[in-house]
Amino acid sequence: MAIPTLKNLIGGEWQESRASEFLEVKNPAFDETIALVPKSTAAEVDQVVAASKEAFEKWRFTPAPVRAKALFRFWEKLDKAQDEIVEIMVREHGKTRSDAKGEMTRAFEYVEYTCGIPELMKGTYSEDVGRRVESYTIREPLGPFIIIPPFNFPAMIALYFCWPLACGNPVIVKPSEICPLTMTRMAEIARECRFPPGALSVIQGGPEVGHQLITHPDVIGVTLVGSSKVAELVYKAATGQGKRAQCQGGAKNHLVINADSLVEKNMDNVVNSCYGNASQRCFAGSNLLVHEKVYDRFIEGFLEKAGQFKLGYGLDPEATLGPVVSRKSLENLLGFIDRAEKAEAKILLDGRNPSVPKYPQGFFLAPTLIEAEPDMEIFREEVFGPVRCIKKIKDLAEAVAIINQSPFGHTAVLYTENGGQARDFIRYVNTGQVGINVGTPAPIAYYPVGGRKLSFFGDLRGRANDAVDFYTDKKVVVCRWMTPFA
Repeated sequence: MAIPTLKNLIGGEWQESRASEFLEVKNPAFDETIALVPKSTAAEVDQVVAASKEAFEKWRFTPAPVRAKALFRFWEKLDKAQDEIVEIMVREHGKTRSDAKGEMTRAFEYVEYTCGIPELMKGTYSEDVGRRVESYTIREPLGPFIIIPPFNFPAMIALYFCWPLACGNPVIVKPSEICPLTMTRMAEIARECRFPPGALSVIQGGPEVGHQLITHPDVIGVTLVGSSKVAELVYKAATGQGKRAQCQGGAKNHLVINADSLVEKNMDNVVNSCYGNASQRCFAGSNLLVHEKVYDRFIEGFLEKAGQFKLGYGLDPEATLGPVVSRKSLENLLGFIDRAEKAEAKILLDGRNPSVPKYPQGFFLAPTLIEAEPDMEIFREEVFGPVRCIKKIKDLAEAVAIINQSPFGHTAVLYTENGGQARDFIRYVNTGQVGINVGTPAPIAYYPVGGRKLSFFGDLRGRANDAVDFYTDKKVVVCRWMTPFA
């Protein structure tokens, strides 16, 4: 069967790229090429931005209720195509069907929230701020925005495009070159929903295309989710040209098991936080800080539970853990483990070279657990895969100190039944999100999301009201009327 080459959506029409170079999209369970991604040309970048800019005048003056109706139609069509999109995600990413379905559940919430844009776009009004003077604000869209989603949530994060679109901005999505099929299919669905040509565009390619978009003079701003290194580069490139930038970076999240925690009852939650989605998510638990009073009991239960994962292809009903996304990712993870071993970290659970007879070519790594110290690379750096660290602690104060010395500030979690200690933990950890007895405290759609320190570059977080603030500007109007009523 011929391998398809992806197209660009420009001005409402799918167009073949004039690129001379292509990137392979792999099914990571089989190491098979399933699509080709063109490295779109600079001329095509100019073309897609021009089409987006042209669409702006029409879309910005489309009444908010009409924009909401188009998003309602999109939600309905997306819902009908849910099973198809789930299978696409499994094929290109490697996640299990249940993980992909969970992603779609959260993704639908994003679309649902943006359907309320008539309420979210309300301004303010004050009368008699002076004699016969009134003042008010209105929200205005600004122009073309760029969305650059990561590979690990190809539906959920790509659907960030609903926020700028709802606010009246045209939006250009540059899908991850590793997992572009999901966004491409969602764009095909959106094209049926009566958005003006150019309101939603898709351009394929690698980092070079992203850079050209970000620095294009007619682009207003960028939303990106990626590694901290990339987030910082994009943020500086965009803001250096006076553009808006909202760049989510990496994470190294700590899960604290307090002495009073319900170890056995919480174990499923802890293990799924650490290894769900093959640990390829920014909310995954990375480092386990376990109180010395429950350390041995915790390790025994954790190793038993972590050893029960069944590796395989995500569409196989028996599989509970899929491969990592690419050979490069697998090699990177194996390098982390090898270096940790040389640094005399203790490997408690070794997932290297697992036996997966049905899928011998897949990029599989079984759950791995390493006893390590905070100054070790494996404990300190972001490790985007099923390699987790554990350390024994004396008390909660030690845990908070370890968390706050991390260069990342995405998420911290405490398992406890002590309300006072939970309250102190919430206040003292320097992270953007906190969970109490919730291993993966990803905010629901109507709350913003974002970390601190190297985990986020920007002023306004993603999603919810922060997103509306990011994708609109508040214009202040002051009026004075001289003619009296009588």
